[in-house]
Amino acid sequence: MQYRQFGATGLRVSEVGFGSWGIGGESYGRVDRAESLRALACAQDLGCNFVDTAQVYGEAELVLGEFLPGRRHQWVVATKYSGQSEGLTATLEQQLQRLKTDFIDFYQVHWAPTRREQSLYDELYRLKDTGKVRFVGVSLKSVADIDYVLDCTRIDGLQLSCNLLEPYPYFLRLPRLREKNTGVIIRSSLKSGFLSGKYTARSTFTDSHDQRHELSQADIASTITMAEQFRFLQDEAGSLLVAAARYPLSFAETSTVILGTKTVAQAQINFGEIPAGTLSEQALQKITALQTSLGLRNYSLKQRLRDQLKRIKNRIKK
Repeated sequence: MQYRQFGATGLRVSEVGFGSWGIGGESYGRVDRAESLRALACAQDLGCNFVDTAQVYGEAELVLGEFLPGRRHQWVVATKYSGQSEGLTATLEQQLQRLKTDFIDFYQVHWAPTRREQSLYDELYRLKDTGKVRFVGVSLKSVADIDYVLDCTRIDGLQLSCNLLEPYPYFLRLPRLREKNTGVIIRSSLKSGFLSGKYTARSTFTDSHDQRHELSQADIASTITMAEQFRFLQDEAGSLLVAAARYPLSFAETSTVILGTKTVAQAQINFGEIPAGTLSEQALQKITALQTSLGLRNYSLKQRLRDQLKRIKNRIKK
């Protein structure tokens, strides 16, 4: 396992982090809690020291609360406020109890609040001053979100998606993130598992506790068909899964890539096979060419207009 700086915070995080959404049991199928605990222990043994969770991830925080006592000093814990009616501070207090810890290393708002929600940023800053959270950030989706939080807030880091099928918006703002020295957590590098190489266009998801259960067969087939075009990366990385996870790690701006992990077998791959490797420059050039030919790197008119409208609204509220 290799470790990277988390922006300017001074935190050193494992380049592959433990995504806990899966162990919550409500988004990627039911889980065996004992196996989840073994998976966490395996991840730690292989050098993982970063875990990302949220109260809305089913039982995930409670599972971590069972695992962390006695190990807390070895982990960088990130969780989120997801808009609970109790409010941000009250939600944090609940999470501290669930996680059985006195502080959160990185506390995020589960979206990018705009200017009209400045009070949320102010609340984050106050909690940071109390020491109940060490560093603060947001989980975001668009170029406009990135620009806003870099220009108008005092966040320490952010989380966004990036994968072979969805390089937008990360690749558009790499220079700004590098300049600001912002911590970056990458989620969805395997595109909900569709870049793992284990599904086909005929795969189905029958478990009602798996969010992919709601996808149409046409959407599944389309995504898998596109993912298959990146199979050439197996020659370099050994498998599509390893290549897909290493793709965002190939950018120096990435602090950590979080991978959903539910079992010991997954932990052995995610934290044993993926770390300490990035894709070659030649592979990255081929990826860019393929993404361009597939229209995956297009900053579409719809996306551009949406981001411009969001910027205008932010200026009006200033």
